[in-house]
Amino acid sequence: MLLVMRQNATQEEIDAVIGNIEAAGFTARPIPGGHRMAIGILHNKGPVDPARFLGLPGVKELIPVTRPYKLVSREFKSTTTVVRMGDVAIGEGRPVLMAGPCAIESLEQALTIAKHVKAAGAEMFRGGAFKPRTSPYSFQGLGEEGLKIMARVREETGLKIVTEAMDHEVFDLVEEYADMIQIGTRNMQNFSLLRRAGQSKKPVMLKRGMSATIDEWLMAAEYILERGNEQVVLCERGIRTFAKHSRNTLDLSAVCVVRKESHLPIITDPSHAGGHRCQVGPLARASASTGVDGLMIEVHHDPATAMSDGGQSLYPEQFNILARQIFEIHDLVSKQGEI
Repeated sequence: MLLVMRQNATQEEIDAVIGNIEAAGFTARPIPGGHRMAIGILHNKGPVDPARFLGLPGVKELIPVTRPYKLVSREFKSTTTVVRMGDVAIGEGRPVLMAGPCAIESLEQALTIAKHVKAAGAEMFRGGAFKPRTSPYSFQGLGEEGLKIMARVREETGLKIVTEAMDHEVFDLVEEYADMIQIGTRNMQNFSLLRRAGQSKKPVMLKRGMSATIDEWLMAAEYILERGNEQVVLCERGIRTFAKHSRNTLDLSAVCVVRKESHLPIITDPSHAGGHRCQVGPLARASASTGVDGLMIEVHHDPATAMSDGGQSLYPEQFNILARQIFEIHDLVSKQGEI
C-alpha cells in the first residue's frame, strides 16, 4: 500500500502518519518526491483498511500496490532512481560505461587497461578480485591484493570501481575498497548476501540470474531495498537458453519490461552475454538503442594472455570505437524520442 500525502502537508503531519502506521504493526517507508511525500506501508499480512489513515491530517489518498515487489516498483516510485557515486550518475543522461578486465592480474595490467578505457569515455573500472569460476582449478582472483590494485587504479585515474562480493566472508573487504558492489548471477538468490547488501552504504549492482525470470530478479532487488539500501542498479547479462552460438542470450526485452515495472536503473553486460569478441559490439550497440543506463564491457590490452575470459574481451582500440558508437546511438535515440 502507498499512502500519498497532500502537497502542503507539514513535517508534523508526516511524522504523525508514520507513527500511526508503525502503531498498527506495519513498517513505514517515506518516499520523497518532487512535489509531495509518499509513504510506503510494508509488512502488512493482508489488505490495509484505508479508513484507518485517510482521515489523518495531510493524507491525500491510499493506492494499492499490486506487484509482489513493492519498493522496486514504479507504483511505489514513478521517477527513475539515479545512483550516484561522486560525479558519476547512473540513470541520468548518457549511459555510464564500466570497462576493464574480467580479472585483475597485476598493477601494470590494471593501470594499462584503465588508462585506455578512461580515454575512451569510461567512468567506471570493472575487474574481479574474487572470481567465481565454473572450475575449481581455474584462476580464482588475487583477493585483497586485487582490491588494493583497483584502489590504486582509482587513485591514479579517478575511475570509480565496481567489483564482485562473492559471499559474506569477503563482503566487508569488498565494501571497504569498492565504489559499487556487484552481486553476480550465481548469487542473485543468495538471500542472506542480498540482506547484507541491503545494509551497505555503497551502491549495489545486481546481475540477473542465468535462469531467472524478471519477477524473480526484481524480488531479489526487493531484498536489498527492504533492508534500506535504495542505491541499486540492475544488470541484464544474458540468460541460459537452447542457443549454442553464444555464451548466453542477451534479453533486451527485459530492459523494456524493467523500465516499465521498476524505477531502478538498468544496464547490460554484452561481454558475458555474447561470450565471443565478435558479438560484443553488436550487442552493445543494440543495448544503446534501448536507452540503457549503462554498459559493462570487458577490455584487455593482451587478451591472448588473459587469465580469464580473454576470448570475449575487446582490444582497447575496439572499445574506443565502440564507446563512440554507443554515445552516438544513445544521443540519436534520445533526440528522436521514445518509440
